[in-house]
Order: sequence, then structure tokens, then C-alpha cells
Amino acid sequence: MFGGFQFFPPVIKWLMIVNGAVFLTLGLGGNLFTLGGMPLRYFFNYYLGLMPFGYGFYPWQLFTYLFMHADFWHLFFNMFFGLWMFGMEVEHSWGTRKFLTFYLICGVAAGVTQLLLAPLLEPTSVVDAYGRGIPTVGASGAVYGVLVAFAMTFPDRYIFLYFLLPIKAKYFVAGLILLGVFAVGGQGTIANLAHLGGALAGYVFLMYDGRRMPFEDVFDRIRWWVNSKTAHRTPDGPEEIVDAKVYDIRDAARKGQDTAQKQIDDILDKISRGGYQSLTEEEKKILFEASKKIN
Repeated sequence: MFGGFQFFPPVIKWLMIVNGAVFLTLGLGGNLFTLGGMPLRYFFNYYLGLMPFGYGFYPWQLFTYLFMHADFWHLFFNMFFGLWMFGMEVEHSWGTRKFLTFYLICGVAAGVTQLLLAPLLEPTSVVDAYGRGIPTVGASGAVYGVLVAFAMTFPDRYIFLYFLLPIKAKYFVAGLILLGVFAVGGQGTIANLAHLGGALAGYVFLMYDGRRMPFEDVFDRIRWWVNSKTAHRTPDGPEEIVDAKVYDIRDAARKGQDTAQKQIDDILDKISRGGYQSLTEEEKKILFEASKKIN
């Protein structure tokens, strides 16, 4: 529809479906069923949510935590307001494979940022008051990467804040990131560092993809200097200088024509003196070729 434009392109559609299915499964079955006297939801959060280092971390959690959400509004804002609203045009512009790769890279980078920096800058989002590890869940970090991608791809597109106030996408996304920076270190359980990590990963991805990495020209100059120093050089010593001779093609052509005309004149003089039979076979051939050019 609309010349190939889809309201739900493939990656976004399936991400919404999978996240919604996981939420319903955990919401319904996670509270109805128990394991060892504990709700099944607890085990899902422990093994699939992103646990801090030393509190039950497993490598696969860097991917699985992206598909888990704390409540309905968490899921709604990530999937509809963030992923669908801003990612729809980005996926159409980039294609399915590139967009999915970008989304997962931003999500994993957000998780790594949370693991490494949260214990130092946001300890209340890592361990609760009872000393238990707090799992990080949700696709917010990946969605922040999508927001950055939209702002860099369509920087002057207007976003209507509260459906009334128009603001350009680049300013809107920059404002969200600044709010996240100012919120770092707060007492809440929001993983602000994960949001910022996803946004930074999105920015680096687009800069690298567009060959616009900072100081790239500096690296080029360094490579040029190294190559100039390590390139093979001939030993020092007197160089043999040979004078170049220049030939004018037009002069050569004129000289050739003058020589040919002189040969023909000599042959004609010979005929006038001794007749055609006095010519050699070579002279007869030259005269024959000259007669063809005249004809």
C-alpha cells in the first residue's frame, strides 16, 4: 500500500508481536504457576532479565532482556511511541536486515552500559534495599538508538509534542537525551544509563555507516605519514639523468610525405630516360602503391 510503504514493516511488526506475546505469557502464566513455591514470573525475571554482575548474570540476558517489560505502559511506550512511531520510516529507508542489526546492537550496548556503569553511578537500579540484584528489563535502550537514528536521518521533521507543540526531531531527541543525563544518579529504579548507552551506540553506528567518524582525517594523515616513512626508497647516490627527446608527430608525418614524393619524382625521371622497363621491382611497387593513393 502507498507505493510499497507499510505502516508495520517486517522487523517492527515482529518485534511488537514477540514483545506482546512475551508480556502476555509472563503476565498470565507467570503469576498463575509456581515453581518451588515462588511465582514463575520470578524465575523468568531472574534468568531472562539482565541481572547485575555477581547477582545471577548470564550472557544470553543481553538479548533476552530486550523482550521483557515491567508493565503494560512500559511495553506500550517502547513499542508504539518509540519503536513504531520513530522506527517505521527508518526501517523503510534502511531495509529489514540493517534495521534489525542496528536495533540489536543498540540493545546489547545499552545492556553492557548498564552492567558496567550502573554499579558506580546508579546503585539503586542494581541492588535493592535487601541486597538483592534488580533485573533490568525492557527495550528502552534499543528504542533510544532508534530515536537517534530518526533524528539523524530526518533531523528537520517536526514532532508535535503533546499533539500541539511542533518541535524538530533533532531537538526533541536531544532534549530526551539531556533529560536522561540529568537523571543519572537519581534514587529511582529507571535504568537511565541503559538509555544513554543505546543512544550512544546508535550515534556511533550512524557515524561509522556514513563514514563520518570524528578525527577520521587525522587518522588518514597518520596513515599517510607512516606510509611515507616506511615506503621503499632507493639508496642515496648520484642519479643518472637522461635527456628526453621530444618528437613532433606532425613533423614526422611531413618528413615522410616529402621522402615519398621525392622517391616518386626520381622514378618518373628514370622512366623518362629509360622507359618503364628500366625500373626495378621495388620501384615498380612504389609507383603502383602511389597510383592507388592518387585514385
